[in-house]
Amino acid sequence: YRNYIQNVPHLERPVILDSCGILMPYALAVDELMNNKVPTRGQYLQVIMAEANRIISHMYFLGIMGIFVGHSTMIEWAMGDRDFWIDFAERIGGARVTFAYIIPGGVRNDMPAGLAEKGLKTCDWFEKRMDEYEKIFLKNPIWIERSEGIGVLSKEDAIRLGATGTVLRASGVKHDIRRDEPYSAYSDFDFEIPTLNTGDSWARVYVALLEMRESVKIIRQALKEIPPGPVRLKLGIQPRVPAGEVYARSEAARGEISYHLISDGSPRPYRMK
Repeated sequence: YRNYIQNVPHLERPVILDSCGILMPYALAVDELMNNKVPTRGQYLQVIMAEANRIISHMYFLGIMGIFVGHSTMIEWAMGDRDFWIDFAERIGGARVTFAYIIPGGVRNDMPAGLAEKGLKTCDWFEKRMDEYEKIFLKNPIWIERSEGIGVLSKEDAIRLGATGTVLRASGVKHDIRRDEPYSAYSDFDFEIPTLNTGDSWARVYVALLEMRESVKIIRQALKEIPPGPVRLKLGIQPRVPAGEVYARSEAARGEISYHLISDGSPRPYRMK
């Protein structure tokens, strides 16, 4: 019973760690039905926040995995280091957990002047920090002994069971919606899709680390190349979405997220899953 704009903060709740990831395909679906052309600057900001949120989510995953493996230092590092990205995203979105930032028609607001420089410094620092994570944690003999060969998921089983995200790519399947079906401004950026073939617990963590390196590359390119201009379309507080049916999907931090949206032409979705 909520309209297309009121839905935004509610849709974040199932994936609080990656609110931009779960909002992106919703915005894509509404924009497709409305035939919206999101301003380029708005698309770049969508990508910047989506990738920052990917890092925030992955860092939480690495920290919790450290506890499972028995490496308590890992969670202390990860929870502290992810705060730098939370601070960066807060400067843009105005909140620290759920940002309600990616909306139909673009993004809620522009980023502050001068923030690009701070973001680039964060990228430089985090790249060096990931070298330390690789050396101290992922290539630590204790970590390897407790995660290598554990929970092996074969390529065939990963496909059969419908795995997505880091789980799928750690099993050797090079599939990522950002590359296979580019959306927003992703086609403007140069980045790789990391994969490993062992499909074990170690590989799933290492793929996440490699993905954060690629997220840094994307954010750096976007901050350097972001064009001037508006960041969203003026849709009003209660836009009427033309009647129709659409399926939209994107690559969130934990894998593929999709929306099946049916509009009856009113200000509220007729059906949405």
